[in-house]
Amino acid sequence: MRRPCLGVIFFVALFLLSPPAPGGVGQSDTKVKVEAKAGKPDAGGKQTIAVTIDVEKGWHIFANPVRNEMFEDNKTIIVVRSGGKMLPATVKYPIGAVHDDPDVGRTRVYEGRVTVEAIVEAGKGPYEVGVQVNACTKQKCLPTGTVKLNVP
Repeated sequence: MRRPCLGVIFFVALFLLSPPAPGGVGQSDTKVKVEAKAGKPDAGGKQTIAVTIDVEKGWHIFANPVRNEMFEDNKTIIVVRSGGKMLPATVKYPIGAVHDDPDVGRTRVYEGRVTVEAIVEAGKGPYEVGVQVNACTKQKCLPTGTVKLNVP
């Protein structure tokens, strides 16, 4: 009986168990373009950060909420930080389009251009906005990726 080479087994195990590099080729963040702009503070001391996500044609990202328990961990998430600390934010996610898949059922997704609003306490900027996405086509899904932006 022939034994497999231990070097090959080690390489395969290392490849399969190593997490992909953030922002690396083949991650979901490569299928979106993200812009973020902070509006002027309102009279109530709140500031709205408009986060616009452009999803590459032929791809979709999962909405928030995704409305399918099996994909809850894949939903789009917006996080706002300042000075490395997460800020309390009220995030207004659009409902998303219905996506029916015969294998996994119905989900809510974002396709094309979508704008999400994050409302924070004014005067806490500059802001660091993180946008976590999971991009898919009808045939495949990529590993989750995060786009990070600085917003003055």
